[in-house]
Amino acid sequence: MSLYGAARRVMFRLDAETAHERTLRALSAAAPVLRRRTAPARPTTVFGIRFPNPVGLAAGMDKNGVALRSWPALGFGFVEVGTVTLHAQPGNPRPRLFRLPVTGAIVNRMGFNNAGAAALAARLERLGPLPYPLGISLGKSKVTPLDGAVDDYVGSLDLVERHGDYFAVNVSSPNTPGLRSLQDRAFLGDLLRALRERTGKPLLVKVAPDLTDPALAELVEVAGEHRVDGIIATNTTVSRAGVAGSETALATAQEGGLSGPPVHDRVIQIVKFITSETTIPVIGVGGVDSPAAARRLADAGASLVQLYTGLVYRGPALVRACVKEWG
Repeated sequence: MSLYGAARRVMFRLDAETAHERTLRALSAAAPVLRRRTAPARPTTVFGIRFPNPVGLAAGMDKNGVALRSWPALGFGFVEVGTVTLHAQPGNPRPRLFRLPVTGAIVNRMGFNNAGAAALAARLERLGPLPYPLGISLGKSKVTPLDGAVDDYVGSLDLVERHGDYFAVNVSSPNTPGLRSLQDRAFLGDLLRALRERTGKPLLVKVAPDLTDPALAELVEVAGEHRVDGIIATNTTVSRAGVAGSETALATAQEGGLSGPPVHDRVIQIVKFITSETTIPVIGVGGVDSPAAARRLADAGASLVQLYTGLVYRGPALVRACVKEWG
């Protein structure tokens, strides 16, 4: 059994969120040692940013940026923190994170639990420059009504703008009431216009895998109209298709977004669709649990790839293997 396999057996005896929290604390504490290892080199330039390699850590893993000094040692070429909101919020009640180990998937309904944009900005100020590009995922505070969403996103951006290399507009999480309605043309256009006025840095939009092709085409059109620099495909899905039969009852009993292998084929379809509609670069994320899965995203047209659920099940060796396969 590999070292990570042994560690996973221990961590999987804990509930999923406790294991997640302990892992982040351990990575943060180990930063002085881990920083001696650097990410493998496979440099690429996308939306004007030079990435040491094309494999990144997806938003949601390190919401508050507590382990930012450690991720390169695991092989990541970039990191996306958040999703962060203007107001600190506890998220949904626990338990809210569930493993489906037979499927290799996760169901989450975290609800943008985070310490808030001001706290993230303060942490990034203390950390200083990072040796890799940092993305910051922006979301809407739950307490903010939909008609105040634009100001809420802009408030977060203003607080963290000087610290991020790119900003991801998360309008596709299924765990904040009404959020996905912000993918509609009118809402999204107003939001992107306001954010574009506040930053000249790359602005990306994260889309839901549950959009129909016509809705996705409209979103791509709006993104082009407002000079969006990239599209992240995709967020988690509300579908439960592809879950192993023995885990269907658990998956359907829990509300929230499903990530991992069940969403991978849809992600491939969406990446192909977007790249056939526009020249806007795409970051592919969803079900990357092997180097072959990363390669499928590259072949579909993704310029970069992100991991989360695959890291939980396969461990850090997956990251370097995906970098090698990508090249």
